[in-house]
Parts: sequence; structure tokens; C-alpha cells
Amino acid sequence: MNPFPRDIFTEPSDVDPDTLANLGPLRPLAGTWRATKGSDTAPKPAGPEQRTFIEHIVFEPIDPQANGPQLFYGLRYHIHITTVEEDITFHDQVGYWLWEPATGLILQTLAIPRGQTALASGHGKPGDKTITLTATRGPTNYGICSTDFLEDAFRTDAYRIDITFNPDDSWSYDIQTTLAVRGQDQPFLHHDRNTLHRIGAAKPNPWAQILAKRTAAAQS
Repeated sequence: MNPFPRDIFTEPSDVDPDTLANLGPLRPLAGTWRATKGSDTAPKPAGPEQRTFIEHIVFEPIDPQANGPQLFYGLRYHIHITTVEEDITFHDQVGYWLWEPATGLILQTLAIPRGQTALASGHGKPGDKTITLTATRGPTNYGICSTDFLEDAFRTDAYRIDITFNPDDSWSYDIQTTLAVRGQDQPFLHHDRNTLHRIGAAKPNPWAQILAKRTAAAQS
């Protein structure tokens, strides 16, 4: 049975312009974050290599987004990672975290500048202390897309991210990426973990900022 409405064109008319008030389980992510003790375990010719990294993440509220009747509130994000040993970028990633209040659907879109994108999905509700999203290679809805070289040499078969919101306003993630590395008989579990601490507060989304300025001007 098709779960979607017959009218696929009409957008919601009662959209709240305040994204921060409608992020549901994603609300704790909004803002700017930093950590210096991230852990990365990656495949190398001699065996798994573990590196410690420095991470900076910005989550910015975006205006509500509609696919016809489907309505998302979300955050645009940018991750930048370096290491103590090197100043050159160790990892760079951009994308969106989205929440659909009507269904509890959570999405993470991600793109990295080595020719790979993914769309991971999960479900949650306001106040959740943990979030889990997954994506697998193959599906056309919540899947993984890579360049020909990555498909041949370091094929990504599965992605999972577990997020925990901590009592001290920090949050932790555990990312497990299953790789098929050319020449290796067994799948390799690429593992990333970190705990992020807030260094900047969240700002309202553009629509909310415009309305706030109009209200302030009208009252002056």
C-alpha cells in the first residue's frame, strides 16, 4: 500500500518559520563544535592504522523545505578535520541533517571531495538521547554512490552513524563504514569516533531572521 498522499503537489500552508523550534531530535546539534581527540581506524597495506584527529563542525539551521506535502526542518553542516601531525585537511564533508515531523524520519546527506555521496536514514522524536542512521550500497533511496576507482579499490558497502547526546551538552558519534578493500578477503570496518564540545551558539534560519528584523523595525 502506497503510504503517500494522492495530492503530491500541494505544499503545507501552516509552516512555522522558526527552524530551531522544529528540529525535533536534531535540535541539540545546532551550533558550532570542536574536539581534539577523535579516533580514526583506516585500512593500510601493513594493516589497520589508527589516527587521532582534530575536528570542527558547524550546523546551521536552514529554512523549512517541502517536497509537495512532505515537510522537512533541517541543518546544513560542514565538517573539517586535521591532525596534530599535519595541517593539510584530513577529512572534509558537507551535507544536511533533516527531520520530518509528520513521520519522525531523519535523513543525513553527506558528500566528500573524493567522489562519494550518501543518503542515510533513521527515525526519532523530540527529546531522544540517541540517534541511529544507516545507508547501504545498492538501494536507490537510502544508498551510497562512489567513483569507479573507489568502487574498485575501496568499495563502501554499508554506513552507520550512532549519535549520543550527553548530559553536559556535548555529543558523541560512532561511525562504522564497511569497506571491501581490493586484495583483502574480509570486509574492513572503518571506524570513527569522537565527542564534540560546543564553542558557538546556533543562529536562527534566514526566514526567521528576516521576520525578526521586520518585527523589530515595526516596533521602533
